[in-house]
Amino acid sequence: MTLELDHIFIAVAPNAPEAELFRDFGLIEGTPNQHLGQGTANRRFFFENAFVELLYLTDAAEAQSEVMRETHLYERLTQDTPSISPFGVCFRYQQGVEKQTPFPCWDYRPTYLPSHLSITMALDNPLTEPLWFVLPFGIAPALAATDKLQPLQHEKGFRQLTKVQITQPSALLSIAATQANTLDSFHIKKGKEQLVELSFDHEQAGLDYDFRPHLPLVMHW
Repeated sequence: MTLELDHIFIAVAPNAPEAELFRDFGLIEGTPNQHLGQGTANRRFFFENAFVELLYLTDAAEAQSEVMRETHLYERLTQDTPSISPFGVCFRYQQGVEKQTPFPCWDYRPTYLPSHLSITMALDNPLTEPLWFVLPFGIAPALAATDKLQPLQHEKGFRQLTKVQITQPSALLSIAATQANTLDSFHIKKGKEQLVELSFDHEQAGLDYDFRPHLPLVMHW
């Protein structure tokens, strides 16, 4: 596949108080974003090759607008059932390859982006799965321009996100999910709950930390 992981988002409570769990754990926070016209904002934690986004609702009306309806972000950000995934998985194109998306898609043009840019969204993306999308202009955090560099040095020593595993109650996989599952560092499996497991630096230390019940997240390093 011509794609690689850009970032993972997790739907969280307003103002993302869950970010304090990351900070207490030993991760250094990067800059936040507010998505004008989308009704969302985030807090972010960056690594050399990817980042983790804690995404929350700021304006219910904006999040349910006509331009937003097909993204179903509102449902994910207000979900209170394990049948709806609170995750989003964003890919970017590998450097030096032809930019081809290996699943049916549509172009989302949020008002907070310049008019010439769009986000590639998977078609037929069930709420039981993460939101699948591609940033055609995405770049590894370590390769960002000097004025856009984020903190990449963490007290925990994490450098690279090297594996992602998604657990979901549904065994059925969309075309986008099936394609994502072909990546060596990405795996989707059936389980009782929605859960994301993130592995850093090939789990060389053999340690892990479970953020449940505050976040559906386990980190391995």
